[in-house]
Amino acid sequence: MQQFLRPFSFSLMGVVVALLIAGSVVEQICGTAVATRYIYTAPWTIAVWTLSVLSGGGYLVSVYSRKGWSNLITFALHFAFVVILAGAMITHLWGKQGNLSIRLGETATIADIPFSVSLRDFHIDYYPGSMAPADFVSEIETEGVSGVVSMNKIFTHRHYRFYQSQYDSDGKGVTLRYSYDPWGIGVTYAGYVLLLLSMIGFFFQRRTRFMALVRQLAVCVLMVVPAIACAKTAVPPTVPDSVSEDWGKLYVYYNDRVCPMRTLAVDFTTKLYGKPSYKGLTAEQVLCGWLFYYDQWAKESCIKIKGKDIRAILGIEGKYACLNDYVGDRQYKLSDAIRQGNRNAQAADEKMQLISQVCTGRMMRIYPVEGQWYSWSDQLPPDIDYADWQYVVRSMDYVALCVAQRNWFHAKDALAKIKRWQQDKLSAQAISQGNKKSYPSAFRFEAERFYKAFHYTRPLAMGCATAGLFLFVLCCMLAARCKSLPKWLDMLLLIGLGGVLAVLTPALALRWIVSGHVPLTNGFETMQFMAWVSACLTTGNAIIGHRSKNNNGLATAAGLLVTGMTLMVSMMSASNPQITNLMPVLQSPLLTLHVAVIMIAYCLLAFIMLNGVAALCVPSIRSRMQVLSQVLLYPAVFLLTIGIFLGAVWANISWGRYWGWDPKETWALITMIVYSLLLHWNLWDNKQTQKSQVTFHICCVAAFLFVLFTYFGVNFLLGGLHSYANS
Repeated sequence: MQQFLRPFSFSLMGVVVALLIAGSVVEQICGTAVATRYIYTAPWTIAVWTLSVLSGGGYLVSVYSRKGWSNLITFALHFAFVVILAGAMITHLWGKQGNLSIRLGETATIADIPFSVSLRDFHIDYYPGSMAPADFVSEIETEGVSGVVSMNKIFTHRHYRFYQSQYDSDGKGVTLRYSYDPWGIGVTYAGYVLLLLSMIGFFFQRRTRFMALVRQLAVCVLMVVPAIACAKTAVPPTVPDSVSEDWGKLYVYYNDRVCPMRTLAVDFTTKLYGKPSYKGLTAEQVLCGWLFYYDQWAKESCIKIKGKDIRAILGIEGKYACLNDYVGDRQYKLSDAIRQGNRNAQAADEKMQLISQVCTGRMMRIYPVEGQWYSWSDQLPPDIDYADWQYVVRSMDYVALCVAQRNWFHAKDALAKIKRWQQDKLSAQAISQGNKKSYPSAFRFEAERFYKAFHYTRPLAMGCATAGLFLFVLCCMLAARCKSLPKWLDMLLLIGLGGVLAVLTPALALRWIVSGHVPLTNGFETMQFMAWVSACLTTGNAIIGHRSKNNNGLATAAGLLVTGMTLMVSMMSASNPQITNLMPVLQSPLLTLHVAVIMIAYCLLAFIMLNGVAALCVPSIRSRMQVLSQVLLYPAVFLLTIGIFLGAVWANISWGRYWGWDPKETWALITMIVYSLLLHWNLWDNKQTQKSQVTFHICCVAAFLFVLFTYFGVNFLLGGLHSYANS
């Protein structure tokens, strides 16, 4: 019976993966409703899941009946998935979900809810000093019971759970999402708890394949970071560094929050040129150059243009254009391409618009007046104090005059006065609001200025990737000759790895301080965190490997490459992104755990992939690398699974359902199933032959493609609720 159930169970899981992939494709083409109806929740899909549970459960019972029930924890781990799927079935068959729209002061009743709901109040809480929403709060009443519904806070009445979904444009009506699932959620959560406890208990069992593999294991990891220098060339005119430094110390209302002018300058320069500096000039000098020397900077080729077609339209040969290239024969060259929906043309136009906003002053909202921020070119309110009106309109004219006369002393003095004027206005505003500050503290302000001057990602990424590739080739050569790394090189790389942590750790801490939340809310931050995790894991292995007599360094090279690649991805995908206030739905502490656990799992899976590459290149180490990869698969798959279910709990709290077949959710489940099949490799191929080892390593390398598509491909090709992770 076992000989039939084992291949049948694995085959069914393969069918499940195929159905899920097909569902994500159909969803992209025909919409979520079609994919949900005909694939995700279709009778044949449910039948395949049910058969998988029955066949897998039957196989487990037959195995433990023959070998004894001593490993109950392992059985409980597998049984937890049965409980989770049973909860999902209960939710599917008997659960209710829907939307309830209510206007302020009115009462609404719909057929699915056996009671009426009234909306007593609705308001939006904003971050202090900005118009960025911090929370959406609805006060409702039903059957004499009052409750509050906000993001990440639900109201429950008679097993009906109400969630904040959206609000009307006039602020006088809301749409609440409700769900009724008194049994399904409880069963599913019980499965989550059983899964977590059994995963923890699994590592304390003595007689398991995992412990047998651990006893065969000995690896290490290293790192090195070279420095990169920049050369200065001829530059367009701008203000001296001392003046631009004072300019960068001004407060500015930018991106829905109050921050240093340096933040705006770095974002402006990076978006324009692709780097946070230009020809040795600081970001503040670039910003001041455009502001005070517009004519000269309009001739400077510093605008990075993507797409050969757009470069041809602008008439440039290299990657960079000047502002004057945008116009020819008194016509805007990109008009036709923009109308045709050309993305590269739209991106180029966005940069031109950005320059316009800076040079006209519309983006320079540096004057706080009566709770609002204005620039010198804004239309000021008619009831503004005349002295304030005079200062807002005239102070920057005086700075421009000083710059034109190259009177740097008076320019610095004028900027210092603007800073004091800002502080006085902000302090008075805080007192009028009950000492509630609407601007960052002095410590947080200086921390952000330092962070924005801390341009570490590019040199660190290039250094890690280069050193990792060099070390990988060297280690493969040493492993082929059955030699270990020289101790001096081992020590040198260990010191270098400490330097990497010495850079990444304070960088993450600074971003945490500046943003006010754990930096795990977008693609840039998660890749930075993944690089830090990789460096930490590498350091631990390096310390162990330094004491080992048989240190081939391949795990070191893997850690080095993972760190470098993740830093490169953070650099390319986000290009030093803006630090913003969190969307209300992202304020849940479960988000931090969800993303952190997933990123650690991805790091381990990347190690496994690189181990596979090394093993395929050097035949003599295939057996050892297979043992290492199989050991790493256990914590990697367990963490990936825990991360997925933490996301499900977060979704249930925030959106009213723990699973919605969002493309990111679907592909995360696909990835988990694929790696779970690899985790059970010994059940269907345990011959330990050269052919078997090669097949295993090829599968490990190929499986990582699912990780890459889950993290990147879904965001770019399929979209969904998780697309914010790319921002």
